[in-house]
Amino acid sequence: MKLAPRLAFAAGGLLALSALAQANDFPTVDRVLYVQECMRDHPGPNFEMVNKCSCAADRVAAEVKFDDYVEMTTVVKAISIGGERGSELRDNETVKPQLSRWRNLQAKVKKACFIGAPQ
Repeated sequence: MKLAPRLAFAAGGLLALSALAQANDFPTVDRVLYVQECMRDHPGPNFEMVNKCSCAADRVAAEVKFDDYVEMTTVVKAISIGGERGSELRDNETVKPQLSRWRNLQAKVKKACFIGAPQ
């Protein structure tokens, strides 16, 4: 292998690593919380679900920016509040696109990571 192809290969590898690092800029604590919530919502063998839910966390991080993730999860958690406080958001038309985006994203990552798939 000549020097130029080796350099091109190395540069390509560095670019791939750089893209991966940029796609995965979620703080560790948020990834851990996502995995814990995923495992709570989808009970199963511990080792299997840790891997599946970690896969889902990585897919979410690759799909959306962290600020968008925070905004979507805030809406999702807030609409589950009972009573009048929760209804303020449940009836608010401006949050529905974020809620829809979150549901579509979750369906996509669950399918990609085999969460909820028949055993």
